[in-house]
Amino acid sequence: MTSPTIGVFALQGDVREHLHVLNDLGTNSISVRRPEELDRCDALILPGGESTTMYKLARTFDLFEPLQKRIADGMPTLGTCAGMIMLADRIEGGIDGQETLGGLDITVRRNAFGRQVDSFEGDIDFLPFDSPIHAVFIRAPWVESVGDGVDVLATVPIGEGSGRIVAVQQGHLMATSFHPEVGGDDRIHRYFVDQIVLTRS
Repeated sequence: MTSPTIGVFALQGDVREHLHVLNDLGTNSISVRRPEELDRCDALILPGGESTTMYKLARTFDLFEPLQKRIADGMPTLGTCAGMIMLADRIEGGIDGQETLGGLDITVRRNAFGRQVDSFEGDIDFLPFDSPIHAVFIRAPWVESVGDGVDVLATVPIGEGSGRIVAVQQGHLMATSFHPEVGGDDRIHRYFVDQIVLTRS
């Protein structure tokens, strides 16, 4: 079986960082700015960035509907930070008329952890792994609620409650509130690549 080609949405966001991790893993990775580049992909990463800018640029470059269709048709997709918002079916705290690609049966709160100055990092438990991962949160969203078919992979403790959901998976779709491409730990990307291989086998 040939190695899957993984695209990184490259109109805005942490594109180079994701491509660097994917290249270190030995995968075929490409930047995606046009529908014909998306056509070459077996899977996709929607990076961190600014979710409102991302959906507007996707519209401008005629990528929005092709992305929606590929995701709906089962293309494995990882969304990180703003990418999580792009995959969510519902948004709290978005701008008027903000669109998402959808696919994940979750409600996401945009900029939930606060402004840029409220960014933080720390070690969190991630369900598929035996040891914690180092997570970097930058103007991060969190998941307010999940549908029945969504698995919660990680939470962050907040106050006296049970914590806020910061990583989820639903079938071929996976999303994190944090930035695994800058945390110095490639296990989430490795896990995503493994999921791609499973969907192709």
